[in-house]
Amino acid sequence: MAILPHPRQAAASIATTVSAAAGNVAHSLLYGGLADLRPMPRTLIDDGNRRELYHYRPAAGTTPEGDPVLLVTPLAAPAICYDLRRGCSVVEHLVGTNRPTYLVEYGEVNFADRSLGIEHWIAHVVPEAIRSVSEHAGGRPVHVVGWSLGGIFTMLAAADAPDLPIASLAVLGSPCDVRQVPLIAPLRPLLNLPPGNLVTTAYQAFGGAPKPLVRWAFQISSVDKMFTKPVAKLSNLADREFLAQLEAVDRFTDNIIAYPGRTFGQLYHHFFRTNAMFSGQIDLSDDHSVYLRDVKQPTLVVAGANDGIGPVASVRPLVDLLTGAEELRFEIVPGGHLGLLTGRAARDNTWPLLDEWFTQHD
Repeated sequence: MAILPHPRQAAASIATTVSAAAGNVAHSLLYGGLADLRPMPRTLIDDGNRRELYHYRPAAGTTPEGDPVLLVTPLAAPAICYDLRRGCSVVEHLVGTNRPTYLVEYGEVNFADRSLGIEHWIAHVVPEAIRSVSEHAGGRPVHVVGWSLGGIFTMLAAADAPDLPIASLAVLGSPCDVRQVPLIAPLRPLLNLPPGNLVTTAYQAFGGAPKPLVRWAFQISSVDKMFTKPVAKLSNLADREFLAQLEAVDRFTDNIIAYPGRTFGQLYHHFFRTNAMFSGQIDLSDDHSVYLRDVKQPTLVVAGANDGIGPVASVRPLVDLLTGAEELRFEIVPGGHLGLLTGRAARDNTWPLLDEWFTQHD
């Protein structure tokens, strides 16, 4: 038995790789990229103050199956997180299974929105989107999916309004213990020192967290990939899927938007400085508190094995906080923060998990 490949076979393999790499480079130069970035067709069905609700159009000749799904976009992240590219799109997958699919997003945040706080999304935007989806789907209960901060808003909205027509919750990559987040943990002791007031002064002056800062925070969470990306790209010039995914993620990062001033202030004080989410209680105002134990619906909590923003240790405590949920399931899937949702491995891990969960709770 030959241990080494025959020289002729090795030469053929090298030639194939070089040819594929050359083809990918040529295609990128001629057409501007390899990724199919066409958005899935959708229709605006409702809107309001920083609320745009879309229904994704089903394929012609198909019949909707199961209860509707509402995808809740995180603040600052573009809605393309759920529709990254053809072949790696949560929306495309759901529509392909004939599941009625909806998405709520918030438009471009600007200085005029600086007075909006997290209560706007928790008490108004998310609940109104859920009710509108249920009505549009003929009164059916809604499976609500939230990624990152969208998952936190989803849980708090469900806890704050127990009468919402919710079939189940799916919370993906949503950290509740910031002490376990490598990017934040080393800075927390400094945030309570007097110079920490500079943060408050800065976000009040800018009317929020500006786009470059939010984009930088997302990139720095995977700083190792920032430095190894050029080498990885050169090493994978023959891998069309790898290159297409890089392009799609770069587009996502380029489209990150700003946080409204008051919302950023609340996130900074409640989540970063005091780690309030870990207590299971968030105070929206002096007389309005929300408790995670008040979530009653079946809840799926998912963490990414390599997530730098919502590491497993920061997400797992939700299991001990969502004590009122009718059913609670915790799963770890491959991928980083965005990858667990819409990476190449998500097609064989996260998406089938969601399909199973929805079917179980239709």
